[in-house]
Amino acid sequence: MTTADQETTMDDSATTVQQLIERSHALGADPRNTNYAGGNTSAKGTGTDPATGGEVELLWVKGSGGDLGTLTPAGLAVLRLDRVRALVDVYPGVDREDEMVAAFDYCLHGRGGAAPSIDTTMHALVDVAHVDHLHPDSGIALATAADGEALTAEVFGDRVVWVPWRRPGFQLGLDIRAIAAANPQAIGCILGGHGITAWGSTSQECQDRSLEIIRTAEDFIAKRTGQLGRHPFGEPLEGYAPLPEAERRAKAAALAPVLRGLASTDRPQVGHFTDSDVVLDFLARAEHPRLTALGTSCPDHFLRTKVRPLVVDLPATASVQEVLDRLPALHEAYRDEYAAYYSRHAAPDSPAMRGADPLVVLVPGVGMFSYGKDKQTARVAGEFYVNAINVMRGAEAISTYAPIDEAEKFRIEYWALEEAKLARMPKAKPLATRIALVTGAASGIGKAIAQRLAAEGACVVVADLDAEKAGAAAAEIGSTDVAIGVAADVSDAAAVAAAVNAAVLAFGGLDLVVNNAGLSISATLLDTTEQQWDLLHDVMAKGSFLVSQATARVLIAQGMGGDLVYISSKNSVFAGPSNIAYSATKADQAHQVRLLAAELGEYGIRVNGINPDGVVRGSGIFAGGWGAQRAKTYGVPEEELGKFYAQRTLLKREVLPEHVADAVFALTGGELTRTTGLHVPVDSGVAAAFLR
Repeated sequence: MTTADQETTMDDSATTVQQLIERSHALGADPRNTNYAGGNTSAKGTGTDPATGGEVELLWVKGSGGDLGTLTPAGLAVLRLDRVRALVDVYPGVDREDEMVAAFDYCLHGRGGAAPSIDTTMHALVDVAHVDHLHPDSGIALATAADGEALTAEVFGDRVVWVPWRRPGFQLGLDIRAIAAANPQAIGCILGGHGITAWGSTSQECQDRSLEIIRTAEDFIAKRTGQLGRHPFGEPLEGYAPLPEAERRAKAAALAPVLRGLASTDRPQVGHFTDSDVVLDFLARAEHPRLTALGTSCPDHFLRTKVRPLVVDLPATASVQEVLDRLPALHEAYRDEYAAYYSRHAAPDSPAMRGADPLVVLVPGVGMFSYGKDKQTARVAGEFYVNAINVMRGAEAISTYAPIDEAEKFRIEYWALEEAKLARMPKAKPLATRIALVTGAASGIGKAIAQRLAAEGACVVVADLDAEKAGAAAAEIGSTDVAIGVAADVSDAAAVAAAVNAAVLAFGGLDLVVNNAGLSISATLLDTTEQQWDLLHDVMAKGSFLVSQATARVLIAQGMGGDLVYISSKNSVFAGPSNIAYSATKADQAHQVRLLAAELGEYGIRVNGINPDGVVRGSGIFAGGWGAQRAKTYGVPEEELGKFYAQRTLLKREVLPEHVADAVFALTGGELTRTTGLHVPVDSGVAAAFLR
């Protein structure tokens, strides 16, 4: 091949990839087309063999675990088309089809890009340049209708072909290849119990055909729903109507810690709460117990949500206490049934049961709680169950909802390939699954603590008197899957309760609380006013008490232990000049640590403190006038105050906000599991503040 030919081939492959990425983004941007990380797209074209320089036929297909809406070229698996198709000749049959996945590694082009997905064969064997495999709610509604095959023919004629349920894999690729070859007029197919596949000779044609299938199915379902004469989910249930928003969110906040504790029986989970109209309407109607028991159907759905949810069998009018009293028995029954499901279908070589706790909990009148190893996973699980509700509504409108058999669900949930995918996941960070609330976290020490905890894997609630600044600080950390900002006047019990409720509704509960909010006023005994005394004690002594009281209720209800950390001060034990009000309130905080360590230990809650000193640079307190006051007291220029503090220490090193954050992580990161009631000095060594 000449250099010019190579350049032409490279240009052609770049165009093919660009078109595939654009199509993927267009399809993935609309949740009506597919769920998060669900489905895959592909394109065939030519490229240059990196070893020989010759021209080769290639397949670009979305890699395992990627998301269409955010797909990049790095997320594509790139394979030699001739090699993938040659696997047909060595295919050992459906009973051993899983062995073919390992063979994909020997079909990769160059370094291969992303890991090939289980659906690679579907894309490679269909003899058309572009293929989409998607999980639209409307398509799955047809796919899970009891008479889905007949309905597919009614809706599409011979333009879209029915494919009976088959687990994703090599054989499904062979089935679709045969169907496409036998039906040259077809633009795609409905995969029984699963989703849709479409194809086209150009990227645009493929996209248009995918959308044609999805929108045609949507229109058919909408028309049939209008003709039904009843709601697909049946008549309203008395007492199950959605509660008013304020009431249901207050009830959700009261239930969230207990639910998270139950859902974390086997392993800690992060939570997500959804009270969308879709969920509330479903739970308000007569058919929801039958339909939830049938479980989800699309593999992407039940891999994220488990086969079925836990449903609270009480009306919306039931009190919080009635629900709390009922939950232990419901949870025990759910675990027993899940264990029985595992026993019914497990083979000697099946992976061990991964846990019997629910990933989705439905509470009539209130909404849905979903759980996962992090916030994004929990949120996506909830989104997938909303997809499942939409699927059930559509199937019930046009027929009867009939998901795939339970045994087939088990084969996918406990698939050796799925187990291998889980084993490839990166090791969790030290604070993964932990939910932290940090007060006074919009600046200075609190901000550094919030950033460090998030970097170590925690979900973080940035609480601050200034809601706008709290939101900005949270946005610096990351998306709302990682951090949120809330307003919190810690001296106001109602404001503290609201902040704690916001935290548990955002992430499911709490694990790690840092009492950091504070301010400083430097004055002699004679110059300190009653107002100054009250202000300092309201914010730090009373504020720490209120935050600890409100969050301890959550920690105790969860039954998962937890950490309370007080950012006290060297001044809690050191007697310095012109500091009566500040030092007295810091001493109050320091003794709260000891008192609460003694009181909360029986619940597995550890309470520790940190005593910083001389944190000048980056400190909100020093920038707010405290620095000028202390500089005046010590007779040094304000800009030299940090150096002054450092020189009076044993280590002669300045203390920065991140050093305090390091201490918080040291106390809570998992290495000091038997430590409570401790005060850690972060002051570079102030001998007069040594604890005795």
